Amino acid sequence: MEDSNVIIEAQMLIRKPVAEVFQAFIDPDITRHFWFTKSSGKLEAGKTVTWEWEMYGASTQVFVKKIIPNQLISTVWGEPKTSVDYEFTAFSDETALVRIQNYGYALQGEDLIRAIKDSTGGFTTVLDGLKAYLEHGIHLNLVLDKFPKK
Repeated sequence: MEDSNVIIEAQMLIRKPVAEVFQAFIDPDITRHFWFTKSSGKLEAGKTVTWEWEMYGASTQVFVKKIIPNQLISTVWGEPKTSVDYEFTAFSDETALVRIQNYGYALQGEDLIRAIKDSTGGFTTVLDGLKAYLEHGIHLNLVLDKFPKK
């Protein structure tokens, strides 16, 4: 099955300098405040790290294809594996736009629609949590509360 031409995208303006926003994705000591709970290391080009969501007993291997400081983090991860690019654009000295693009799905029909919904919702949740944490120091627990256990 060929990869679809679908590019799933989420974006958010963050009222912090682009270098600080970029670092929030590179450094798991920051990222764990708004996304995953544990990582095997910082993101570096050519390196594979493991991200964990301990509350769900879930993890994934993330391969970092390319990094351009304060501009781009390009990765491959998930099941099935897809590409995820994190683009950072400085709007001013104190604001940055983060755009996350997820693409390379080898799915069709209902499976592709489900993937689009999951990816869009997931990355929007991540960006919402990032904004709350970086701008206001608030841990919203969005990822934890997205799928609460009964």
